[in-house]
Amino acid sequence: MLRPLQDHPAFSSPNLMVGVETLDDAGVYRLPDGRVLIQTVDFFTPVVDDPRAWGAIAAANALSDVYAMGGTPLTALQLMCWPSQDLSLQMLGEVASGGADKMAQAGCTVVGGHTIDDPEPKYGFAVTGTASAEEIVTNSGARPGDRLVLTKPLGTGIITTAVKADQCPPGVLAAAVEQMSALNAAAGRAMVSVGVSAATDVTGYGLAGHLLSMLRASGAAALVDTARVPILRGAAELLAAGHYPGGSLRNLQAAEPRLRGGDPTSRRLVCDAQTSGGLLISVPSARVEELESRLEEEGVSAAVIGEVIDAEPAIELR
Repeated sequence: MLRPLQDHPAFSSPNLMVGVETLDDAGVYRLPDGRVLIQTVDFFTPVVDDPRAWGAIAAANALSDVYAMGGTPLTALQLMCWPSQDLSLQMLGEVASGGADKMAQAGCTVVGGHTIDDPEPKYGFAVTGTASAEEIVTNSGARPGDRLVLTKPLGTGIITTAVKADQCPPGVLAAAVEQMSALNAAAGRAMVSVGVSAATDVTGYGLAGHLLSMLRASGAAALVDTARVPILRGAAELLAAGHYPGGSLRNLQAAEPRLRGGDPTSRRLVCDAQTSGGLLISVPSARVEELESRLEEEGVSAAVIGEVIDAEPAIELR
């Protein structure tokens, strides 16, 4: 979004609970009955060769913003950009089927959408969800002493870059696709049931970028134990072989002024641009064991990767 528009009247309302100021995952608008609408949009170019898998990943990625806010997705609008002269409509149907299957799994109704002819294929959704006002989780509530919990391993940017170079082992790709297609619904339910301070999902700006947005919005800093940050199988080896996306490199350059410590490999991993990554949750230390237990009950593997501290917004890697 163009920054000058932040002060435009269209970007403010007495009922707007979360707007653009804190770079949160979604907008939140209060309804007259005390509930809130959560609205978000996300679409991107293919990250894998399988059209149906791409559709499923794009849907899971778009839904994730609603889960990160503690909400339940209700409806979605499908967004399609397709080079109709170069790629078949049958392939487009496969992409859409993958997206529809994932939306049905989430209990989210696709109510329409829009398609344009575009030289580069793109696919995704605008998603609307709901929650009670008391259950909304923003990225601005992290407090010193909180523990940081991550619900999916990192490395999808590295792996999908290796795929484009035809250098990714099939088993590594299959595990990455399974993770990217997995909904963050269970993690969202767990954090709402426990009561957490803040949350965000880890996507295009990488762990470091999304954590820094949380820290700026919360007025705090963080310590991250890189040895505890989970990494997808094969990602470290592919990184060592030179596979690192341009988007991740830009993330690294943007985070550098507020990134302390860590070796070059750790820095690159925490800045790797993720697709449909996990939730990053800031939870009071007194509740972290309860959150871990609830996540386990929901079938979510999670790791406590660090803590929030009282300092100017920055990340110290250890």
